[in-house]
Amino acid sequence: MNPIYIIGMGPGKEEMVTGEALCALEQADVIVGYTVYLNLLPARFQGKELLSTPMRQEKERCERCFREAGKGKRVALICSGDAGIYGMASLMYEIGKDYPDIELMVIPGITAASSGAAVLGAPINHDFCVISLSDLLTPWETIERRLRAAAEGDFVIVLYNPSSHKRKDYLKRACDILLCSIDGARVCGYVENIGREGTKAEICTLTELREREVNMFTTVFIGNAGTEIIDGKLVTKRGYHVNRT
Repeated sequence: MNPIYIIGMGPGKEEMVTGEALCALEQADVIVGYTVYLNLLPARFQGKELLSTPMRQEKERCERCFREAGKGKRVALICSGDAGIYGMASLMYEIGKDYPDIELMVIPGITAASSGAAVLGAPINHDFCVISLSDLLTPWETIERRLRAAAEGDFVIVLYNPSSHKRKDYLKRACDILLCSIDGARVCGYVENIGREGTKAEICTLTELREREVNMFTTVFIGNAGTEIIDGKLVTKRGYHVNRT
């Protein structure tokens, strides 16, 4: 039986989709995904059989993949960014326990932490952590505990899902938690619509970040104690000794 490919598409545009992912999409008979991600597919894949489910129907989407694979079809499940980073890979493996004859193959993609960092400069060039502010599946108390731990550990912090229609104040709440351990002058940055039309990047302090309005397509970066602005770019140094002339 053909394997199911679980594919990370990065931000969506073809130049930022890996060659391995493009090859798997070429071979697929059916491509399954959230409607927004299917619309981001390169034009040459739009003629394939496309199957979608709305947001919050992730389980149904995954089960659909196994049903289609059971019919002998070559199936590709697409996710934005990387399928193993807040994507569908883990859920596919959980559901896949009931389908032992179907192999799963995860194909990595460029996650927003990487693509957003490239826009800002080099903010995650040392130890960093990624925390989602979405409390749909994770209790806010857990998110708060992780924010405090990341701040105490002086990690560069990357925030996914910083805001939505129902969570407009979550970034402000997160900043209030971080400000308990981090100076308000700490340099930060955020990027909206990474790798897509209308990409926008800003650099600011943590105090200023607290007052900024962002959306669900924004990725936020909070520097560590050694992060600085160099030639207008956000840079976290590795610790090399640089001789200046």
